[in-house]
Amino acid sequence: MNPSELIQLLVDISGTDEVRSNPQLPLFETQVLDSMRVVELIVELDAKYGVTISPAEFDRANWATPEKFVADIESRLTATV
Repeated sequence: MNPSELIQLLVDISGTDEVRSNPQLPLFETQVLDSMRVVELIVELDAKYGVTISPAEFDRANWATPEKFVADIESRLTATV
């Protein structure tokens, strides 16, 4: 998986292309992500890429921006390899 796939997933779930053009976009403050969309992301990450994230280990700060979201998922993938 490459960063553009993760950004596309974020675009698909958030419904906005702004996450693609602005890697520093504050996702929660701008309401691009909310609790329901976070759950959708968690489900899709598990289904498509085998990245399992329990709600207990979810840290909002790690997904605060598109850039941080990609970095968090990439670190999870390298930790499981």
